[in-house]
Amino acid sequence: MRVRDKLEHIIDVLHAPLKRREKKPRTYRRNARRDYLNVAKKKRASRAEIRKAMGKQLRYVKRDLAHIEDLKERIPLSSLKRKSYRDLLVISELYRQQQYMWRKEVHKIAGRIVSISQPHVRPMVRGKARAHVEFGAKISLSLIRGYSFLDRIRWDPYHESVDLIGQVEKYRERFGCYPVSVHADKIYRTRENLRFCGEKGIRLSGPPLGRPKVMTEEEAAREKRRRRRDERYRIPIEGKFGQAKRRFSLDRIMTKLAVTSGSAISVIFLVMNLEKLLRDFLLFLSSLLIVVELRKWPRESGWIHRNGRASWLPAPSTA
Repeated sequence: MRVRDKLEHIIDVLHAPLKRREKKPRTYRRNARRDYLNVAKKKRASRAEIRKAMGKQLRYVKRDLAHIEDLKERIPLSSLKRKSYRDLLVISELYRQQQYMWRKEVHKIAGRIVSISQPHVRPMVRGKARAHVEFGAKISLSLIRGYSFLDRIRWDPYHESVDLIGQVEKYRERFGCYPVSVHADKIYRTRENLRFCGEKGIRLSGPPLGRPKVMTEEEAAREKRRRRRDERYRIPIEGKFGQAKRRFSLDRIMTKLAVTSGSAISVIFLVMNLEKLLRDFLLFLSSLLIVVELRKWPRESGWIHRNGRASWLPAPSTA
């Protein structure tokens, strides 16, 4: 319906200079809205009814696009506002995709557009209980000593495991050496990633691929402790996403363009790192003040620690 409304508005704008010379093309907007509401208001519309309604709406859109093609021969599209012209380009591609899916009776197509104002956003099937499909950017994040490093932002759905090698190489560029170990989710333990980490002498956390090998009770207990320790190291990265969503509105990015949305996401993690840096500085400053105060204690009366025991040091006599 939004597509049709935008096309009807573009037809009105293009036809305005020809208002006294030509009759405005018929768009059947009232009939189109009535056909849409007849199905949208039903609680349980059948599959055949939905398909029939979609076919009607696609034909209305096709008619509007044909009118615009006819009008642009007399009125240049440069008379449109920049946003309207951009919407027209997006709608043309959106119509092609929807027409293809309706004709082939499928629900998937490469680069599917789900938003006119944000054509870069793609649906991502996650299979979660709260939301089966999610929309937004997919980011790759590294956590090193409590500081977040935003390695990649993409709007297309892809498998996260392909980012591991690039993130390890970026670690070497930043610090001049490869990490001793990488603590990641199970999906990162692909054969390619395991081979790369093995060549670089990096231990990738998680269970090995294939059948579990036979171990003694002592080896099994040691392996269990190691996995639990690796899992504790991995937990903070999950907490960073929760912190960014709850405190810094990562789940409420209101910008429209892909560039501005990427900038907003980057600024969020920059502020998180600045907060971490400030907290570390205040901790260092408070520790420094405590050390300074402790150095003053032997000159005054008070408790001091010698060989692990506390003893009372009286104040020096002034007599």
